[in-house]
Amino acid sequence: MAVVAERVPAVEDRLRLVQEVAHRWDVAATERLKLRGRLRRRLDRDPNPSAGIVDSQSVKTTGVGGRERGFDPAKQVAGRKRHLLVDTEGLVLEARVHSAKVPDQDGIRLLLDPTRERLGRLSHLWVDAGYQGRARRWAQEVLGLSVEVVRKPPKPVPEEVAKRWASEWAKEGKAVDWQRLMPPRGFRVLPRRWVVERTFAWICHNRRMAKDYERLCATGEAFIYAAMTRIMVRRLASA
Repeated sequence: MAVVAERVPAVEDRLRLVQEVAHRWDVAATERLKLRGRLRRRLDRDPNPSAGIVDSQSVKTTGVGGRERGFDPAKQVAGRKRHLLVDTEGLVLEARVHSAKVPDQDGIRLLLDPTRERLGRLSHLWVDAGYQGRARRWAQEVLGLSVEVVRKPPKPVPEEVAKRWASEWAKEGKAVDWQRLMPPRGFRVLPRRWVVERTFAWICHNRRMAKDYERLCATGEAFIYAAMTRIMVRRLASA
């Protein structure tokens, strides 16, 4: 017990140092920019991306405390949202953590507004249907971006309905295969949206990111960047 007690201050000092370095935004942002640029060049891509994907992830919080917490009625999750802007390779360009009660229509402003100068080459976004409406108009009119909404495939109609339609057309002399009236069943990968979903999976592979354990939103953002930095360093080292 005495040995453990002697090591506690050292552990606290290390944790304090990690948090202090994580919150040094300017230094960390510069290093991340260099790493991302090197990795994109290695993939024969321009270091400054021209297109990105936006999405959010609602995560539960713990009893640590802190502000910026709320309930997301769409996901039925009480906690915070992680809003990400990633490039077409899945690398994080911008991250913002805020209350889960903030709708995506407003959260996209918190995410993209600080990126106007740093991502000057960005010109196109892919988003899901949750951003259509005022969020899409804001991105187009204020930021000058072209925004494409990637929608889910239509829900399949009941077989009885499809057969009834085919029989009615048959009465008019039109032969229609009722099975062709129904969209494909099962899981389908949505264009572009799978990229940001994969990034969320990468981040959640870090145990610290399984939930939001942080008192401050800025600390949660710092750990997102730290997780992505780890991925980029490993890719560069293994190439």
